[in-house]
Amino acid sequence: MWRWHFFASFLVIPVLLLLSVTGLIYLFRFQLEPLLHPDLMTVDPPGGQAVVQPYSAQLAAVDVAYPDATVVSMTEPRADDRPTVFSVTTAEGEGRDVFVDPYVPEVLGSMDPDSTLSGTAVRLHADAMSGTVGDRVIELAVCWAIVMALTGYYLFVRGFRARRRLKRSGRPGAALRSRHGVVGSVVGLGLLFLLVSGLPWTGLWGAKVQEVATARGTSMWSLDHGAISDPLSTLDESLPHSHSSDVPWAQQQTPVPQSDGEGHEGAVANVDTAIEVADGEGLRHPMTVALPSTDDGVFSVIGFAFDAPSDERTVHVDRFGGQVVSTYGFDDYPALAKVVAQGIGLHEGRSLGLVSFWGSALMCLTVVFMCVTGPLMWWRRRPRGTAVGAPRGRMPLQATPALLVGLAALGIFLPLFGISLLVVLLLDQLVLRRVPALSAFFATS
Repeated sequence: MWRWHFFASFLVIPVLLLLSVTGLIYLFRFQLEPLLHPDLMTVDPPGGQAVVQPYSAQLAAVDVAYPDATVVSMTEPRADDRPTVFSVTTAEGEGRDVFVDPYVPEVLGSMDPDSTLSGTAVRLHADAMSGTVGDRVIELAVCWAIVMALTGYYLFVRGFRARRRLKRSGRPGAALRSRHGVVGSVVGLGLLFLLVSGLPWTGLWGAKVQEVATARGTSMWSLDHGAISDPLSTLDESLPHSHSSDVPWAQQQTPVPQSDGEGHEGAVANVDTAIEVADGEGLRHPMTVALPSTDDGVFSVIGFAFDAPSDERTVHVDRFGGQVVSTYGFDDYPALAKVVAQGIGLHEGRSLGLVSFWGSALMCLTVVFMCVTGPLMWWRRRPRGTAVGAPRGRMPLQATPALLVGLAALGIFLPLFGISLLVVLLLDQLVLRRVPALSAFFATS
C-alpha cells in the first residue's frame, strides 16, 4: 500500500496542487476581481436616494458602445457598489463582459472574462488549458488521488502505533510524518468528496455517465429546454447549466418554449419586463437574463441560487406580451441531476453559506499542506545512491481476494484508473523487473 501511495504521488501531487490553488482563487473570485479591476467592477453610488436606471437604458448604452456585438445576457448588480454586467459576443465570435454603471447609465469598459485571474484559474482547473490532453491527465490524476486517499487511510490505521513510537523516541522526521497522517485522516473524506463530486465535469467519465443516463431517460444536468443553456461569463459558474447537446430534450422529446408574436399589438416586452415578471414569480435577486437570440425566442430569467442549489429556477418570458411561457426549477430536475447540483454546490463552497465557503477554503489549504509534506518526508529519508527510494512490496492479490475484487471494481468505476493500472502492471512485469538498472532504481524486488 505504501508503495502504491508513493508512486501515485508523482502524478497526483502536481495535479492536486494545481486544483487546490486554482480552486482557492476561484473560491474568492468575488472578493479578488473587484480589487484587481476596480475601474470596471466597482461604482460609486450617488448620495441620497440613488436611482438605478432602467435595464433597457443600460442595454441601449451597451448597443451604442459596441454596435457590432450581440448582447447575450445581463446580470443585475450584486450590491449597491457593483455594476450591471452584460455578456456580449463580438463580431469575431469572442465573448466579453461589459460593465455598466447602473446609476448613469454609462459603459465603464469591457474585458475578456477568460483573461481575469479567476477566469484563468477556471481554465487551469478544468483542463490545465491543454484541451483534451489536459482533461485526461487531470481525470487520471483524480482517479489515482482516490486510490491514494484510500491507501492513505490504510497506512494511517496500520502505522499508527509505529508513528507514535517513533515520535516518542525523537526520530528525525517522525513529527512531520505524524502530522501528515493526522491531517490526512481529517482531510481525506473531504478530499474524496471533492474528487468524486468533480467527476461529472470530466471528459471521459462524466461524458460516459451522462451518455448512459441519457439513454435511460435521465441526466446528470438540469434539462431546462430554454432558449440559452449557458448564458453568462466564467465569473459565476454557479448558475444551472442544461448541457443542451447531451440531454433528452435536445432529441426533440420536449418542446422549446417560443414567443408568439402573431396578432400582437402595442408595446413589446423588454428586459425590464422580464425582470418584473420573474420578480412576481418569486425569483431571487440578483437575476440573470438570457436575451432572445431569435425572433421567436424568449427572455430566460434565472434566479439567484448561489447559496442554495435547491432554489435554482428559471422563468421564460414571452418577448412580445410579457407573459410567462414556462418555468423550470430544481423540483423539475431528474433525481440524478438533483444529486449532482447539490454536489456541485458543495464542491464550489456555496451550498451552506459561510460554513461550506470556509470549509472549502480550509480543504484547499490542507490539500496543499499534504502535497508539500509528502515530498518533504521522502526527501528526508531518500537514499544517497541512484535509487528513487520507493517502498518495497507487492500487492498480495492471491492471499487477499477482496483486494482483487476492490481493484477490479475501481478499475470498472474509474476506467482511466483501470487502463493505467494494467499499463503499470505490464510495464512492471515486462520491463522494470527484467532490466537490472531499472529494477534497482524502482526497488521492484
